[in-house]
Amino acid sequence: MTGEHVDVLIVGAGISGIGAACHLQDRCPGKTWAILEARDALGGTWDLFRFPGVRSDSDMLTLGYEFRPWTGTSTLADGAAIRDYLRDTAHERGIDTKIRYGHRAVAADWSSEDRRWTVTVESDVGRIELTCGFLYSCTGYYRYDEGYRPEFPGEARFAGPIVHPQHWPADLDHTGKRVVVIGSGATAVTLVPAMARDAAHVTMLQRSPSYILTLPSQDPVLAGLRRWLPDRVAAKIARGKNMAIQIALYQFARRAPRAARKVLQGGVRRQLPPGYPVQTHFRPAYNPWDQRLCLVPDGDLFAAISAGSVTMVTDTIDTFTETGIRLASGAELDADIVVAATGLSLLAAGGMALSVDGAAVSMPETVTYKGMMLSGVPNFALAIGYTNASWTLKVDLVSEYVCRLLTEMDRTGSTVVTPRRPPPGAREPLLNLQANYIKRGLDALPRQARMRPWRLNQNYAKDVLMFRHGTVTDAVEFR
Repeated sequence: MTGEHVDVLIVGAGISGIGAACHLQDRCPGKTWAILEARDALGGTWDLFRFPGVRSDSDMLTLGYEFRPWTGTSTLADGAAIRDYLRDTAHERGIDTKIRYGHRAVAADWSSEDRRWTVTVESDVGRIELTCGFLYSCTGYYRYDEGYRPEFPGEARFAGPIVHPQHWPADLDHTGKRVVVIGSGATAVTLVPAMARDAAHVTMLQRSPSYILTLPSQDPVLAGLRRWLPDRVAAKIARGKNMAIQIALYQFARRAPRAARKVLQGGVRRQLPPGYPVQTHFRPAYNPWDQRLCLVPDGDLFAAISAGSVTMVTDTIDTFTETGIRLASGAELDADIVVAATGLSLLAAGGMALSVDGAAVSMPETVTYKGMMLSGVPNFALAIGYTNASWTLKVDLVSEYVCRLLTEMDRTGSTVVTPRRPPPGAREPLLNLQANYIKRGLDALPRQARMRPWRLNQNYAKDVLMFRHGTVTDAVEFR
């Protein structure tokens, strides 16, 4: 592979990379391309995470690709179903034949003289190099090799295993065991009811609560439409309905946070026994959508709490003991297994070191153009999805836009497209959520400006206008 050249090199064979390849194949059929995947299987997040109950945290009609609608029945599908969907998509399009597994892109240097990237890759056969005209990072923004795992006081004393959901041991048996899950985010609310089916008891230990919304496991509108319409047509209509609901819910939460808080907490209260301390365990200190909303299918978490198989505890850890965890309040939680659902570690571009003519690119010193290119960095794009809606909605639009750029370059005879330096002014974090895992890693990410086109929108309707119908010549230089 050393010395090989392709027009477009995609890094990452997860939901973003597979979608990018499909768009490229359909819209730019004359381009040569390949996908580099550091792991030994496609699927990205959906192949990496194997903890009990792993599932989507947004509805599948919008997490699925627009060009290949999700036709399953589950609103929130499990990890295995999503892996199958991605594998089937890649196989049907012939994408899987162009994935180079076990190939980790560790560095890329742009040559202005040669007008191409030289990408350094670590593989099973050693370090190799290849070149490309356009480099497209589809690795998301978190580290695959490790999650965030704080060191707990006294944890060495604990006799049982302490596991992180990102690296779930295949041989871990929680049947009949007492389990404590530390965390309050999407992973915790997924794990807890799933483990409670077989465990002796599960305790969800959270330092602070999250907002949780129940969704039906089967979309009733989609089920009704399928009685009269073909699957793809029904799925497309229901997908539009779900996108409208996502936008409306987010706008409602941001514009009327008190009312949104009341609605969300009322929904929780109705699913728990009378007198349950909702204000203690389900009243976050922040406003709705300051952090991502957690979704649960058919209220499974609340059903497990009501059945007595799950206990919610809102407190902080004083120390681990030989048999569990002692809390700051003095209470003790007995445990055979502790799960540290403590979040992710952020990593831009999969950790690939970028340079332009030998000068290192400092991500925090760049500003994103339309949330998908970097100021001053030629022929490079990265796919970053929404934080307030399904990831795929955004990265599909980004891939369409990359294809528009490539088409415009061919039309004008250009070989280079570079976002100009944005005007001076205030810079803001790229991601606007207040989640701890995001706040911990923002210094490793590019920035955004307050004016267009230097912002990462969190609004699908605006992005459709910009990416599909807006100009591709604003604030960029073709040569």
